[in-house]
Amino acid sequence: MTDEDVIEVSAVVLRSAAGHVLTVRKRGTARFMLPGGKPEPGESPARTAVRECAEEIGVDLDPAALRELGVFTDAAANEADRLVRGTVYVHPAVPVVAAAREIAELRWLDPEGDPLPPDLAPMLEHQVLPALRRDGPDGRP
Repeated sequence: MTDEDVIEVSAVVLRSAAGHVLTVRKRGTARFMLPGGKPEPGESPARTAVRECAEEIGVDLDPAALRELGVFTDAAANEADRLVRGTVYVHPAVPVVAAAREIAELRWLDPEGDPLPPDLAPMLEHQVLPALRRDGPDGRP
């Protein structure tokens, strides 16, 4: 694979008071993922995360409150034969307004669920959830 086969994204873990993780499904797709998306030219990963959450779910995140969970690479959920490399942040809980723009559905996910739903994006299932489990319920190591 070349760099052209890798989709760069930023995403944010938002938890409910019960510790569930907010996931979103984009219109015309079947997989749930974290809110977030692709950067605009010259945009930092953190700024992308903040902008995308405002656009997709109507929340205003505090850039200073973002904590980087990691940078993860896995199969792209919605584009065959491509990889996604996501810079993933954890942010303190905020009230989630509603699905907007390209988001068709919101769903809260129990990250300790066994089994997990079969419709999760690969990066969320294989990379992010294990990292959250290592970090503990409050998102801190």
